Amino acid sequence: MAKYKAEHPLQRSFHKYFTEILSEKQIIRKDPGPYVSIARDFGCMANPIARKLSAELTKINMQGGIKKEWNWINKELLEASAKELGLKTSEITYVFRSQQKSTIDEIVSALSSKYYQSDRKIRKTITEVIKSILSDGNIVIVGRGGVAFTKHIPRSLHIKLAAPLEWRIHRISKNYDLSHEEAKKIIKKVDKERKILIETFFGGKTDETIFDIIYNRETMTEAQIIKSVICVMESKKLI
Repeated sequence: MAKYKAEHPLQRSFHKYFTEILSEKQIIRKDPGPYVSIARDFGCMANPIARKLSAELTKINMQGGIKKEWNWINKELLEASAKELGLKTSEITYVFRSQQKSTIDEIVSALSSKYYQSDRKIRKTITEVIKSILSDGNIVIVGRGGVAFTKHIPRSLHIKLAAPLEWRIHRISKNYDLSHEEAKKIIKKVDKERKILIETFFGGKTDETIFDIIYNRETMTEAQIIKSVICVMESKKLI
């Protein structure tokens, strides 16, 4: 099986492409960034904040004569990774849910696919795709372990959206028409998966200190959070 994988043309072209593009980016960009990563407890919506924040940051750039837009990304990472692997997005979603294939899943996959993708291969590809997407900076990355890929970069800011469990239970119950007990189970499950995801890409245990700022969504509005983030970015000379 190892020989079969090594001879697959997709693997060769993919490896060559990313080896070239990543080495080229590293030579050109000695001071990468800026970046903003947004992690969140389940029930604390981050996409609206990321969208509005990137729009405000783009406006600030334009006003300062910098003709470069800020972009925000979320599920696009999953789609880009799947494309590079030659898989459907649904086939690698389990990685972002911090799950491993079971033995039977691996056997079925190996027998039913022309090109078997191991957990290690998929995670490695996701890592490389994310790095290539982030290489030009001016990006707000939502979830997906984004902090793990930019924490080591000085020109970055890492925030987390949090809220009391009861507040989140109420929101999830209302938004998804679930009982409070069902909402609580889902919240605990997803929170655990997201923590495992970050630690998977970090390569070790983490705690809340990986974030620069934690915002309480129960007490702070989207507008207040965005204004605060911009203020901090200005003080850190990220914009």
